[in-house]
Amino acid sequence: QVQLVESGGGLVQAGGSLRLSCAASGGILSINTMGWYRQVPGKQRELVAAITRGGSTNYADSVKGRFTISRDNSKNTVYLQMNSLKPEDTAVYYCNTDRITRYTGTNIFNSWGQGTQVTVSS
Repeated sequence: QVQLVESGGGLVQAGGSLRLSCAASGGILSINTMGWYRQVPGKQRELVAAITRGGSTNYADSVKGRFTISRDNSKNTVYLQMNSLKPEDTAVYYCNTDRITRYTGTNIFNSWGQGTQVTVSS
């Protein structure tokens, strides 16, 4: 069974930084694209940043220049370094993978972590 486990959320003052981590486990051979999404109550979940296995990245306009996504393929882990945080960054942040290939040869599509709360106070 594939699991995505996030960590690193918390409460921070505006202008501060946090680093989120998401580790995938469960007999994984490779992971295609990994990403971070966020959601606030009453709104749709939105893409924050994504990174391909080869390292290509894309970001939401609202976080460009402040957030950096990276990954360690040897650890099946994706990171989100968040700097210059703003109150509007407050949300539950979710890790996502579009395709995980397991050693068994099976593919697992569209996996999600349980979410981690990020709260930025003004």
